[in-house]
Amino acid sequence: MAFPNVSDIVATTIQSRTRKIADNVTKNNALYMRLDQRGNRKPFSGGNVIYQELSFAQNANGGWYSGYDLLPIAASDVISAAEFTIKQLACPVTMSGLEEIQNAGKEQMIDLLEGRITVSEATMANLMAEGIYGDGTTFAGKSLTGLGAGVPALAPASQTTAYGGIVGSTWTFWPSKYTLTAAQTAANIQGFMNTMWASLVRGTDRPDLIVQDNAAWATYMASLQAQQRFTSPEVGNLGFPSLKFMDADVVLDGGIGGFAPANTTFFLNTKYIFLRPHSARDMVPLNPNKRYAVNQDAEVSILAWAGNLTCSGRQFQGRLVGA
Repeated sequence: MAFPNVSDIVATTIQSRTRKIADNVTKNNALYMRLDQRGNRKPFSGGNVIYQELSFAQNANGGWYSGYDLLPIAASDVISAAEFTIKQLACPVTMSGLEEIQNAGKEQMIDLLEGRITVSEATMANLMAEGIYGDGTTFAGKSLTGLGAGVPALAPASQTTAYGGIVGSTWTFWPSKYTLTAAQTAANIQGFMNTMWASLVRGTDRPDLIVQDNAAWATYMASLQAQQRFTSPEVGNLGFPSLKFMDADVVLDGGIGGFAPANTTFFLNTKYIFLRPHSARDMVPLNPNKRYAVNQDAEVSILAWAGNLTCSGRQFQGRLVGA
């Protein structure tokens, strides 16, 4: 006979896996992992947009003085916020009435659900990994506002589309860096990387994560002598093969089905990048957990995420592209 509590199994099995789904998304992408390590995975609890606070100028009252000089105390407006829309991601897990009666026991039902939830985990992880490089225009503008928007392949003066509600070509503190080089080879890639690196350093602020596609990674690898191939155990232990450039981890995000743009190296200062999930929609089943089709013999549980990728320091991010 069929197991009578299939609906409860669907709900409780998905509930028990939601933390694993969230972890799977994090571990599927080096940037998400780094943001998690830095504590830059910051949930928000409400509102119609996500605000990311940022400092856009120095305090004008600061300065040298002597003796009884009067010190300026005028209000100094130096704090603002970038504004990001809330993006939503969902993946339904379905079970038909026929599948319910075809499963003769609890174990078989769980096996079927485990397989489907595993596929849903991979689907959501891949959509998030793809979204990290997107510009937020796919899926009719409903996708994640990723590096395609935050660190576009555009010179600062050409960054005329608002990102976080701020137009880079208007506000000089906001544009990211971009360099299109000649064809990259083992002989010249480190020189190109040195130049980009230097353009993103301000005091102790500097890139801490460099992400490359297959082509850029292979070229950088070829530029290194065997005795110079230093890896980062901290990143490597979590499954990401990595090298070092200066003191930043250089990570391959390519391989089979990688989403990094071709011939591209991202220089990221993750101090200023945040993953902002909604506290009630962070890879969890939508309520109610059991949804039944009106005109079908089937039930659905929907896994959902809502939030966006935000940035408070776009000027510290760079994109290097080889022709």
